[in-house]
Amino acid sequence: MKNDINARRIFGIISHPDAGKTTLTEKLLLHGGAIREAGTVKARNNSKFATSDWMEIEKQRGISVTSSVMQFEYEGKIISIMDTPGHNDFGEDTYRILTSVDSAVMVIDGAKGIEAQTKKLFKVCAMRGIPVFTFMNKFDREARDPLDLMEELEEILGLPSVPVTWPISCGQNFEGVVDLLTNKAYLYKEGETIDLGEDGVFGPGLEGEISDGLLQDLRDEIELVEGAGNEFDRAAVDAGKLTPVFFGSALADFGTTPFLQHFLEMSPAPGPRKTTDGEVKPEDPFFSGFIFKIQANMNPAHRDRLAFLRICSGKFERGMNVTLSRTGKTMKLSQSTQLFANERETVDEAWAGDVIGLYDTGNYQVGDTITTRKEPLFFEPLPTFPPELFMQVSAADTMKAKHFQKGVAQLAQEGAVQVYKTEYNDVILGAVGQLQFDVFEYRLKNEYNADIYKQMLDFRLARWVLTEDMEAVKDTLDSRLKLVFDVKERPLILFPNQFSLNYYMQENPDIKLAEALEITN
Repeated sequence: MKNDINARRIFGIISHPDAGKTTLTEKLLLHGGAIREAGTVKARNNSKFATSDWMEIEKQRGISVTSSVMQFEYEGKIISIMDTPGHNDFGEDTYRILTSVDSAVMVIDGAKGIEAQTKKLFKVCAMRGIPVFTFMNKFDREARDPLDLMEELEEILGLPSVPVTWPISCGQNFEGVVDLLTNKAYLYKEGETIDLGEDGVFGPGLEGEISDGLLQDLRDEIELVEGAGNEFDRAAVDAGKLTPVFFGSALADFGTTPFLQHFLEMSPAPGPRKTTDGEVKPEDPFFSGFIFKIQANMNPAHRDRLAFLRICSGKFERGMNVTLSRTGKTMKLSQSTQLFANERETVDEAWAGDVIGLYDTGNYQVGDTITTRKEPLFFEPLPTFPPELFMQVSAADTMKAKHFQKGVAQLAQEGAVQVYKTEYNDVILGAVGQLQFDVFEYRLKNEYNADIYKQMLDFRLARWVLTEDMEAVKDTLDSRLKLVFDVKERPLILFPNQFSLNYYMQENPDIKLAEALEITN
């Protein structure tokens, strides 16, 4: 059991949109033999689309808007990649994905450096102490000075770094990367690998292979890095306090092989997970796991719902009986699947560190724990965040009202958008960004055959109401505010701006409001 668990690696890839996250995912899958031909997000002419972008709207817009899970085997390791939505309108989906991984790969555009979405996602990793590995991408194009990029990691993210590979120039002069741990040089144009020996770049290995000017620059840079840079410290990497840095080009599939090999060696196997009453270890004899995502209609032909389960301890066996901690109900896990974007195959057994899909008929909610342990078990709650944009929606065709209601209910359970209702059952959607509304409308039409009327509302802030006396709360509201209820019937007040929220709190000190709630069981 221990060997099976130690072979597992589960990681999320985070980045700003267009930094090359999905392209890197594809190349890693290609190396693992999981796909025969890597796709790109924006497929041109005959080139194929990215495997991890399975939803039609992703192919049309050239972005990832859903998270997907892909598992493959490489050099004796079982690897699960969580490809997250890069678009910042889907931050919450990404935050939840990051609760299920053991490490993260941060992809940074070599020309742009650290961008806004990368900062947000890194914060989530830092909060949880997740080890972060950095891939500086697009070095086959003009890029910034590698020393500047590493300095930026420390200045902007507060994350010290240590280079594992180092680029030989960039853009038109790009000659390859040097592996500083193995003293090997990978040449870009010739496709050769040169063993540099003990002296590394200071030995004769690269003389005559690259120009004298580039070799001198390379030696100067590495001398500087070795003299003034951080030393590699495995314990600091494991604690998320030091990031190993790699350079290359995901699109050209260059620098990805040394990255993958070092990553598998340095990244942690599944470790203990916190619960509300202690820790669960992967090798514990009982089975346990938590639902971190629900996705409907991954297969439009079958109108199915899949609950994504991260296994935290023990061994999963198809047909086993488990208890859903939230309800105390016993369930038989007879339909389980291994995931590969929207493709799947039945899985009969799985271990701590695997992610599997459970077919769901409406039993599960995001944040649920399932276990074979006799005593109830609850993993740490997942975060939920208040939206910033609001839209009222209704069925355009009253004959399709049932389709509309079903679609709204299922997409709400997925967490694709926040869904609220007023006292009069009007449906109001909340989102972090406009794109979430577009995807909601697209999926209602294509998956539930329901067109919608929509009206943007002039609210920008939502706060949960913790005061139980609802009549007292209603007495404080005026026409500029709106009372709504979330899917768990918890009341919220919508405010048009920060000024109105501050004024309301000043005028009604007895009404307790909360900005964010944990998804409780």
